[in-house]
Amino acid sequence: MTNSPLHVVFGAGQVGLALISHLVGEGKEVRVISMHRPTLLPDGVDLRLIDAANHEAAAEAAKGAAVIYQCLNAPYAKWPERFPPLQRGVVAAAERTGALLVTLENVYGYGPTDGSPMTEDLPLAATTVKGRARAEMTRELFAASKDERIRITIGRASDFFGAGVTESTFGDHIFARALAGKKADFIGNPDFLHTYSYVPDIARGLATLGADDRAIGQVWHLPGPETVTTRDAMEMVSTEVGFHVGIRNVPKAILSILSLFSPTMKSISEMSYEFDAPFVLDTSKYQSTFGRDVTPLKRAIADTVTWYKSHEIAF
Repeated sequence: MTNSPLHVVFGAGQVGLALISHLVGEGKEVRVISMHRPTLLPDGVDLRLIDAANHEAAAEAAKGAAVIYQCLNAPYAKWPERFPPLQRGVVAAAERTGALLVTLENVYGYGPTDGSPMTEDLPLAATTVKGRARAEMTRELFAASKDERIRITIGRASDFFGAGVTESTFGDHIFARALAGKKADFIGNPDFLHTYSYVPDIARGLATLGADDRAIGQVWHLPGPETVTTRDAMEMVSTEVGFHVGIRNVPKAILSILSLFSPTMKSISEMSYEFDAPFVLDTSKYQSTFGRDVTPLKRAIADTVTWYKSHEIAF
């Protein structure tokens, strides 16, 4: 047994697993709360198989926590219905334990922007179903904080990519198709600047927020690899796979038709505005406070290609 403070991670998906490994690497005592048993966990991690939507069970499973990390997610097509109850369970756990709650968010809550770099003081002006759900979840966190029920800090990241990240705009439709010798599927204009957040950098950023009192009560944009155009990022993918990878642009008209038959395509379609203009995450607030310990984009893409090669995802 260790006498170090207990760090409890809700969620063992793409970011949760990376955060768990990072915390274990720092010598932290880690407990994982997940509805499903992860395929790989570091030695010494305490696993509790719990549905976080069960508030009493979530609070009991997190007993003894000093820091709680919310890295849960829900099926994309059912995100607005399934995600808020999960977060409320984590809030119940933070309230019961008195632990600092570090919550991972995306940037859906901002809604469409004018192409200027996004800063933390942007209003939550989402116009989509998922965006409004995300914004309301954020408001619930700050309401609980204002009522002094919990202490919070929020880390936001843009489109995720990295080892194990398949269902994202920079996931299997890019890397798996490239390795299969096919064009990458893309929605929108690949010549606009677009911030892609690398999962190990996200995990490192969340761990930092959980360890520094300066983070409490605020929103932080987590830093990651340099922002380039999607086309430039694809050139790096091409270099790693050893041949030019073309881009197959999916017209919005086709996407709209597919949305009529597929809930997943409908969910993707409603967020396609992110690729109609520059989409840049301003991380200067975090960097000026905590520093910029991030992975260069070229290396992040190389490591991601290596993972896809070893997993042979069919396309």
